[in-house]
Amino acid sequence: MNEAIHLKYLVAAPADLKWGTAVNSVGCQEVGPGESYPPGEHPSRYLFSEEHGRVLDEYQLLYITKGRGRFRSATLQHSVQVTPGTFFLLFPGEWHSYRPDPDTGWKEYWIGFKGFQMDKWVADGFFSPKNPVWKVRLHSDIVALYQDAIETATRQESGFQQRLGGLVNHLMSLARFYNRNEVFSEVADQINRAKILISSQFRTITPENLAQQLNMGYSNFRRVFKEYTGFSPAKYIQEVKMNRVKEALTNTSHPVKQIAYEMGYDNEDYFFTAFRRVSGMTPLEYRELTQGKSH
Repeated sequence: MNEAIHLKYLVAAPADLKWGTAVNSVGCQEVGPGESYPPGEHPSRYLFSEEHGRVLDEYQLLYITKGRGRFRSATLQHSVQVTPGTFFLLFPGEWHSYRPDPDTGWKEYWIGFKGFQMDKWVADGFFSPKNPVWKVRLHSDIVALYQDAIETATRQESGFQQRLGGLVNHLMSLARFYNRNEVFSEVADQINRAKILISSQFRTITPENLAQQLNMGYSNFRRVFKEYTGFSPAKYIQEVKMNRVKEALTNTSHPVKQIAYEMGYDNEDYFFTAFRRVSGMTPLEYRELTQGKSH
């Protein structure tokens, strides 16, 4: 086999799918300038031409570490440039086509898989055919995971499918993590500063005051903060407050009313209602449970 091409095509038993993720293929290959693509070592069901493309019955996550090329899919309806440090995700049943630029070739890593875990992530909106390409830059930990998957598939020791499933989950989490941080790179420092301000001023700070301290318009700040953290600023402040209350209930013997006041809750009835809504119990019940006094 060409030293630049490492391919493993695997069989997944029905029991492997019960784990949540089963891997069908994994590999890496480097295609030089002017070389045919894809190379002929692939099984026929994986071969395709750039013009006609193909449709698979599995997901595939590809990562380009060298060269450049183009990617197209049915949902995108236009081609996207692929450069080093780019992920693209293929979806089952979704037409797609991609190839390296003949002038540069490229090096790609890929892993093909299926299972209900990925189906659920797609259904819940974490991944979508509308956004299948992520420019995350080059990261050695991503390459190491692909290399680990290739080695695991080569050995095929007992339980290897479960290990491969874990590697897929790790790759997907890194793809999302690095992509989101690239998307928010221009405002990440401001959002992290907002978190620091909340941590030190959570008793009295308001979302409007936060935006002012960051020199941001409130509407824009609220939108960006929620997209970045998953919480509105007001909800995030309340979460920090409530976590501090829980810490005090567990680690001190201070009266509940004193803790509530010190954490910025001026209205006692509101505090008790909010705490029960979040924890499903009263503050005293929470203290007894976390201090080991509940029977």
